[in-house]
Amino acid sequence: RTRVSFELAEQRLGARHVSFGWSDSSTAKGETLLDTMRVLQSMRVDLFVVRHPASGAAAYLARHLDAGSLNAGDGRHEHPNQGLLDLLALRRAWNGRFEGRRIAIVGDIAHSRVARSAIHGLRALGVTVTVAGPATLLPPAVEGWGVERAASVDEAMSGADAVMALRLQRERMDQGLLASSAEYARAWGVTARRVERMNPDAVVMHPGPMNRGIEIASEVADGPRSVIFQQVTDGVAVRCAALARSAQGLGREARA
Repeated sequence: RTRVSFELAEQRLGARHVSFGWSDSSTAKGETLLDTMRVLQSMRVDLFVVRHPASGAAAYLARHLDAGSLNAGDGRHEHPNQGLLDLLALRRAWNGRFEGRRIAIVGDIAHSRVARSAIHGLRALGVTVTVAGPATLLPPAVEGWGVERAASVDEAMSGADAVMALRLQRERMDQGLLASSAEYARAWGVTARRVERMNPDAVVMHPGPMNRGIEIASEVADGPRSVIFQQVTDGVAVRCAALARSAQGLGREARA
């Protein structure tokens, strides 16, 4: 999804791109990540869009490469472009007014790079962030992130101006962090009944992909308050802007 969004953005900007996965690269043969990227840089690549399972990989490469670099998601750490597109969707929904608003972020906060980037951006714009989720899926001392912690999803969503449901990763059940998806849906799912607790003009968000009937009910995902598919549309525009901004000053036409 993220790759396709970036590729569409690159095409619309007139850039030429080459895509590959880490399993297809020489890192699978023992080459270091930095050496792999230096080889590609030597082929006159102007700009890298990096998605990597290791937290901090994108920042590490940005420090050691001369070419431009964009973080498309690194481990549990950050997903900056997702954070920007979420802010754009909220800017439209809130008519540009962030100060004094409140958003509930519900789900697996501990393992979510989306949540981290969203929290940074929202707090910078004066939004109060309330998080809620099973204790096993919340970071220790999460209040230290500058957020409020709610004891239940009902408490978190009451009077909120937006809710962001996070994808439940099935491996959390395999790790013993959750009893079952059915129990999660009952206790933490964003349902129509819970949405009614929010402010009348509140919106519903999800970074995708959705597990319908688990973290979000289908009637909510497809309902009038949902901006989920608008988030996807906004994502291409945001990535166009990020690529164009990153390409400034490169001194030649961007090729990748």
